[in-house]
Amino acid sequence: MREFTVERLTPADTARLREVRLRALADSPDAFGSTYEREAAFPAEKWVQRLANPDGVFFVAVSGGEIHGMVYGLAERPGHVHLLSMWVAPEARGARLGSRLVDEVIAWARARNAEEIELWAVDENTAARALYAGKGFVPTGEVMGLPSNPSLPESQYMLSLVFRAARAEDVPAVVALIADDKVAAGRTGEYGAAHQAAFAAIEADPNNELIVAELKGEIVGTMQLTYIPGISRNGATRLQVEAVRIAADLRGRGWGRRMMEWAHAKGRARGCVMVQLTSDKQREDAHRFYRALGYAQSHEGFKLAL
Repeated sequence: MREFTVERLTPADTARLREVRLRALADSPDAFGSTYEREAAFPAEKWVQRLANPDGVFFVAVSGGEIHGMVYGLAERPGHVHLLSMWVAPEARGARLGSRLVDEVIAWARARNAEEIELWAVDENTAARALYAGKGFVPTGEVMGLPSNPSLPESQYMLSLVFRAARAEDVPAVVALIADDKVAAGRTGEYGAAHQAAFAAIEADPNNELIVAELKGEIVGTMQLTYIPGISRNGATRLQVEAVRIAADLRGRGWGRRMMEWAHAKGRARGCVMVQLTSDKQREDAHRFYRALGYAQSHEGFKLAL
C-alpha cells in the first residue's frame, strides 16, 4: 500500500506548487474558481508571492517524491481562515488524504487562534460536501455561481473553532454558567451525578446536542439543541434551543448573536424548517436580544411542574 506524508511548502517550493496547482486545475476544472489557462500564464513572481505570504499556508500530500494532493489555508482577517485549493489526485482518492489535508488547515488555524474556517464547495461535488460535513462544516445559506463557470452553483460552509459539542469534562463548567443567573440559580444546584447522567442521556440521543463555546481553553458559553421531528407542518423538523448562556464578561460583545446564528446554521444543515425557544418572562434583556435576531413572540408558552 502506498504511504503518504503531508508536508508544508516553503518559499523554496515554487516549482512544486506550480506543478501541483496546474495539475489540479487541469484535472478538476469545475472545482476551482480559477482556470488552468489563467494560472499557467502567471509569472514566476506570482508563485513566489503565494508561498511568501505570512498569512497563508500550503500543505501537500507526498508519496515517492511526487505530490498527490494539496490544500491552501489563508487568514484573510483576524479570527478567520479561508480553506481553498483543495484537491486530491485521482490515483490517491480513497486514501483519506482529503481528510488529512483538511485537518492540517484546521490545526494551523487553531494555532493562529482563529475562530472559524470558511470554504466554498460546488453543489454537485457530493464527495467534497460529505468530507466537509464529516469535519463539522455547516452550510451558511450563501450560494453563488462558481467564478470560473457561473452556471455551477457553489455554497459556503463554515466550521466554528469556538462552538462544539460538549464533552463529559465540560459539564461542571456548563452547570456553573447555567447557575450564574438570578432566574436559574435556585433551580440548578451544584454540579453532581444528576447533571452527568443528564449529559449521558443527551450524548446518546442523536436528536439532542449540548453545545459549548470555548475560548483559549475556557468554556464561556453553552446551549442545548434539540431536533424535533413532527407530523404538523407536513412532517417538518423543528430546532428547539434551550439554556442559552454566555459568560458575564462576554455579554454585549456579540457572542450571543454568533452562537445563535451558528445554531441556526446547524438547524438548516439538519433540514429544520424553523427554530423555536422559550424564555422566562423575567428575562426582558433576553427578549430584546431574541427579537433583534428576528424571533417573533407568536405563541403563549405554558408549563406545568410534574
